[in-house]
Amino acid sequence: MLNQNVVNVAYLIAAILFVFDLKWLAHPRTAVRGNRAGALGMLIAVVATLLSPEWEKYGGTAIGWDFILIGMGIGAAIGTFAALKIPMTRMPELVGLFNGFGGAASVLVAAAAIVEAAGTDYAMVANPGQMKIATVASALIGSVTLFGSYVAFGKLAEFLAVKWKLYTWQKVIKHGWNVLMIVGAGYFAFVNDFAPWTLVCVACAVLMAVVLLSKKDTFPGLNALKAIAFFGALVMAVLVVMNAGDNTVINEHNQQVFWALVAVSGLLGVTLTFSIGGADMPVVIALLNSYSGLAAAATGFVINNNALIISGALVGASGIILTKIMCKAMNRSLANVMFATMGPTADTPDADEVYKTVKSTSADEIAMMLETAQRVSIVPGYGMAVAQAQHTVRDLANLLEEKFGAEVEYAVHPVAGRMPGHMNVLLAEANVPYEELKEMDEANSTMNTVDVCIVVGANDVVNPVARTDPTSPIAGMPIIDVDKARTVIVIKRSLSPGFAGIPNPLFAMENALMFFNDGKKAFVEIIEAVKEV
Repeated sequence: MLNQNVVNVAYLIAAILFVFDLKWLAHPRTAVRGNRAGALGMLIAVVATLLSPEWEKYGGTAIGWDFILIGMGIGAAIGTFAALKIPMTRMPELVGLFNGFGGAASVLVAAAAIVEAAGTDYAMVANPGQMKIATVASALIGSVTLFGSYVAFGKLAEFLAVKWKLYTWQKVIKHGWNVLMIVGAGYFAFVNDFAPWTLVCVACAVLMAVVLLSKKDTFPGLNALKAIAFFGALVMAVLVVMNAGDNTVINEHNQQVFWALVAVSGLLGVTLTFSIGGADMPVVIALLNSYSGLAAAATGFVINNNALIISGALVGASGIILTKIMCKAMNRSLANVMFATMGPTADTPDADEVYKTVKSTSADEIAMMLETAQRVSIVPGYGMAVAQAQHTVRDLANLLEEKFGAEVEYAVHPVAGRMPGHMNVLLAEANVPYEELKEMDEANSTMNTVDVCIVVGANDVVNPVARTDPTSPIAGMPIIDVDKARTVIVIKRSLSPGFAGIPNPLFAMENALMFFNDGKKAFVEIIEAVKEV
């Protein structure tokens, strides 16, 4: 075992690596270095923890190295599979799922701390108040993160709040999760003789199953259910912390209320996330990431681990900052994202009237326009991710640069796609040079000098009503001003609205042409047409 001073130095080194990790991740040129620094810091923290004097009372007796190695092997297998097999287009779902794993770990650590402290006299614990408050915070935030992340994963994987027929794997996850919740809660109530607090767990499991089976993401009473779950979780958190009338830190009553807290917090996580639409998913992913960090920090206080406290605080703070950036990019408050629904209003114009002057085009016509274009801007959106068109987009850009000497750039909106940086990740996978990626403000400053702007799969983030119509649901949202380019080519399969559910007058503008096609197929056809010019 290591000396405690050596362990503390190791934690300090790990913390420094975590800080550099976040710093380097802020720029694509150093992102790989940042990933390696973070992985190394975590390795140092884990090894230091396993070799610390504090670990002797666990590693040498109750748990043992065999279970530790088994857990590490399972985790390594999952991580390796995710790294090698999950495509970049599925990163939003994977990020949401991994956030949930962090929340689940926090709940399990908090539960272990509750079990360990059961029956222990107050005089035997150095700071029982801190221990109980940290345990409650870890369980509450961790459960909200776990169940909220499951909802985010389910909506991104398109098996929650949908009306269409599901694939077999979607049915297995959707119904299997509900059955697991209800059976688990019922068994817990049974072994505890159906005590009142255990019945709360069953009620919450049933309510969550009902919500998760709904085919709509909002229904009457949902906000009321959010409020009930929120205040119920706070009340139960106070009850766990309070002394139940004896001299023990945790007794049987506290344990039952603790599990009721986990269940009610899970209901809160489900209801908070369930009503949030696809347009707000970048905010949700960032917020859940922050939750997982806060839960980890609270867990650090539970087990007195400085490395966990520091890393959790870093993740929590960076997640909150990213959430604020995402909200600003949509000109919406966090409260509006969490409790309001973006959609058409009574003032929203009729789509048939807006689109009566829409003009369609072909790959051959686009190729002729690109032949004389000196500056070309490509605006990627979620449709590019769905079509997995990022490689063909890059191929067209390379062809235009080589054949016509055109200057090609990519205008990326902060909330395009389903997670923060979604478009950047996809374009990086396609080896698009970082210098060609332009942030929204930089792209807008020169948009009026762009000869041809190609919009692939984006809708709300290029909708000019955000600038012109103060009654629009997206009024005031910063957009990419593609309508200021000399010619705009919009690649979409149809005139269907974006996540905001409102028509886009860009499609019918005089300088705009619609190329109705799948994103990847459209670029393949354009590439072939350009080669023949």
